[in-house]
Amino acid sequence: MKNLIYPCLWFDGQAREAAEFYCSVFPGSAILSSSPMVVQFSVNGNRFMGLNGGRMYQITEGVSFVVECESQEEIDYYWEKLTEGGEESMCGWLKDKYGVSWQIIPAILYELMDDPERGPRVIEAFLKMRKFDIQTLLNA
Repeated sequence: MKNLIYPCLWFDGQAREAAEFYCSVFPGSAILSSSPMVVQFSVNGNRFMGLNGGRMYQITEGVSFVVECESQEEIDYYWEKLTEGGEESMCGWLKDKYGVSWQIIPAILYELMDDPERGPRVIEAFLKMRKFDIQTLLNA
């Protein structure tokens, strides 16, 4: 028995548009199927469903998607693409133009935070940041 678990994002008529946007941002992504009500799509190898459910529910920051980046260039790319029409927040968080919350973080972040000596300085440094700066974290 195959037991797939994947998120369903609730939109007010913008599911196809949002899916196309996410597929344009993340290489190797694709629309899998589409109807007026539901869009199935793959982003970076992860399956999603977009539902045109109307105004009854809104997407909130209560759920976010984490993008681990290997380089500053990747952080800059995803930050620029996903904040276009959206809004920046603190500590690597942002909300895109559809209201979906993302965390754009360096892959090395957890290793730096786990260091008993360096960890507190790293946390202090990133609490002042909007978009993460890897070099600043390494220098902390």
